[in-house]
Amino acid sequence: MKIFKLTSVFMLITALLTSCKKDFLETFPTDQVAQTTAFESLANAKLAVNGMYRLMYLQISNQSQDAHGAMMLNMDAMGEDFVWSGNTYSYFKPALRWVDHRSAATSLAAFPYILYYRINSNANMIIENIDKIDGPANEKAAVKGECLAVRAWCHFNLVQLYGKRYEAGKQNTQPGIPLIVNNSGVDQPRSTVEDVYKQINADLDQAISLLSTAVARPAKTHVNINVAKGFKARVALTMQDWATAARMAKEARTGFSLMSNADYLGGFTQIGNIEWMWGANQLVDQVPTYGSFYSYVSANFNSSWNRLEPKMINSVLYAKIASTDIRKKLWWDGTTAEKSNFPGAIDAATNAPASSVKVIKYMHRKFKVQDVNSRAGDIPFMRVAEMYLIEAEALARSGQDAAAATALYPLAVNRNPSYVLSTKTGNDLIEEIMIQRRVELWGEGFRFYDLKRTDSELNRSGMDNPRVSSTVTYTDIAFTLSKPKPSQSNLWEYKIPQDEIDVNKAIGPEDQNP
Repeated sequence: MKIFKLTSVFMLITALLTSCKKDFLETFPTDQVAQTTAFESLANAKLAVNGMYRLMYLQISNQSQDAHGAMMLNMDAMGEDFVWSGNTYSYFKPALRWVDHRSAATSLAAFPYILYYRINSNANMIIENIDKIDGPANEKAAVKGECLAVRAWCHFNLVQLYGKRYEAGKQNTQPGIPLIVNNSGVDQPRSTVEDVYKQINADLDQAISLLSTAVARPAKTHVNINVAKGFKARVALTMQDWATAARMAKEARTGFSLMSNADYLGGFTQIGNIEWMWGANQLVDQVPTYGSFYSYVSANFNSSWNRLEPKMINSVLYAKIASTDIRKKLWWDGTTAEKSNFPGAIDAATNAPASSVKVIKYMHRKFKVQDVNSRAGDIPFMRVAEMYLIEAEALARSGQDAAAATALYPLAVNRNPSYVLSTKTGNDLIEEIMIQRRVELWGEGFRFYDLKRTDSELNRSGMDNPRVSSTVTYTDIAFTLSKPKPSQSNLWEYKIPQDEIDVNKAIGPEDQNP
């Protein structure tokens, strides 16, 4: 794979005009050739915005690189809660093994670099041109606000992967990532982690201001003020800015509701769910021949990866879920009584379990395609539940135990009608909130980031999952079961791709992560 100065040149949107019946899914190419046409009118500019969003789920190179959905799987694979039940296929195993991200020549090191800078480049292109177009001010403000928020989101993902963790109260002069806020083509060095977060926050503040007067968004595939505030809450939590995290999370969920318990078991594949704040709406004609988020994670789609390797929850975490919690039903407890609810991959022709399908204790049914003939399905990028969890965690970490317990309660009692308001304090309360977070956001791409921002060790020991040994292997792969804290190890930083170092004159071999 050749990267070709990713941080310095325009990246081409591969999505051309689509024949989709829904206008908000129509896209326009925003490469250099098409710029003149794309920004002739506000309508065309909006098509360019749609193209930017499509990059979040289009396949980049191979079937394990289905954009942000694939990175969600990589981030959970690098944690301890998202467990492989077999060792048949190699997809996402490089992240699971904690090896490839530490080599500058691997596709895993290059993939997120390509993905997020490509999206960022298209956001920059729209930001640079939108003010030149005639049209209603509030509509142009919405477009610019969306793109500023997306640019911040891209930089936020990148700095968490390629930089060291942010530490509140310190100068954070450690190397971060190149900050790309225009498409001038000028080589950019690695900015400090502090400067990257300053830019992220500046973009989010401007985005929130612009989106405050914006017209309603066309669909949940687009960022609105709630989602921008949700980004701000995530960033503040990572920066240990507890007050901002709590406030922004509360504001972000305004106007949204938690889903019912019945909906919770519905398959997590419908963007129309009242709890989804932002996501991808991937239709059947937009899914690659091979790959896609649901090809790998769906409990009922009949792919080799699902049929032979159903994904499981860490048994240690599963044991911490109350029996009266609806989330307990997302994973099989191994009993005959519950087995009928976990048939595994379904053969579309017979509407019965596919041939050779495996049903394994702790396997999930959280993600299920609506149509077993198709690997298409909507992908959740942000949900209301996360905002409750951010607020509760931020309050707890700032010593406001009673307020934290109160913030957690609506989510916890929604999922578990028998839940009572927590009376825990200090670290015990924080641990309760983090367990809630791990269970609630399982499979949605947060675990690596959470371990890194909280400076926590990775510990995969103690599981009694099938094919997981407590000593030397993890799903039949020779593997070390624990990793030191991020503050004590360089293992938590992805290597800068070698091709970037080779072509970017502002980054030399000495700038590589140690």
